[in-house]
Amino acid sequence: MRKRNIKVLLSVTGLFVLLAAFIGYGLYCSACTLKVTTYALSSEKLSHAVRMVQLTDLHNSVFGENNAELVETVAEQQPDVILITGDLLNGDEQNTDIATQVISELCPIAPVYVSYGNHEIQYENNYHADLAALYKQAGATMLEYAYEDVTINGQAIRLGGVYGYCTPEEYLETKEADEAECTFLRQFQDTNRYTVLLTHMPFAWIHNDGISKWHIDCVFTGHTHGGQARLPFIGGLYAPDAGWFPGREKGLYYSDDQSKVMVLSSGLGSNERIPRFNNIPEIVVVDVLPE
Repeated sequence: MRKRNIKVLLSVTGLFVLLAAFIGYGLYCSACTLKVTTYALSSEKLSHAVRMVQLTDLHNSVFGENNAELVETVAEQQPDVILITGDLLNGDEQNTDIATQVISELCPIAPVYVSYGNHEIQYENNYHADLAALYKQAGATMLEYAYEDVTINGQAIRLGGVYGYCTPEEYLETKEADEAECTFLRQFQDTNRYTVLLTHMPFAWIHNDGISKWHIDCVFTGHTHGGQARLPFIGGLYAPDAGWFPGREKGLYYSDDQSKVMVLSSGLGSNERIPRFNNIPEIVVVDVLPE
């Protein structure tokens, strides 16, 4: 009987060791490693391919000394343009060095465009700083209620950025939509160019059918952190603003007619109490090809 008890104890101990190793490995990979997710889209508005790299939700994370690993991985993708959709820093942490250094290191690779996340808004409110000026000084083009008509790899593209939920204008009567956002988006979509919008919040694009209602070809979003902790067979455990078991926390989400798409990245970092787990920090590459 005693030998049997010892065998049971060893078996239970072994299971705990394996579980601890699994958790430790999942936490390490979700904090210190990087993956590249590549999507291919198509558009009749383009005659040559355009490669866009999206970064989001860095939250002052560091990959390699001075983020050298992050910058090197982006450079390896050979992007035509780099898009950053907010939350480079933490709103409750008075540190802008990581965010500005990343921008300055990325700029020699390709033009860098940045839109605000909720943590940039929080930071400016907390510390009365002008992050737009700092990001511009680092070399980025800031897109906050703004857009530019640019030529990338010979292709006519309209690039814009806005912080907000971007709820469709049909919700204005119920005050679920914001008039300033709607005004900006109406102006932004009024073009024959291929349109690319940077906006941090994904929810209205999915849950309020924004990707079908607004006439925007490609929308880049973040904020959900990929569900923070990802559980086998279940998916994301928690997302900011979406709560527990949010679903729809990363990937591509198409309009009803499949002509427009929202790209939702799981991002690079987090400042949530729940750590990232089984959720490797993500660099998104989108190739837009001629149709």
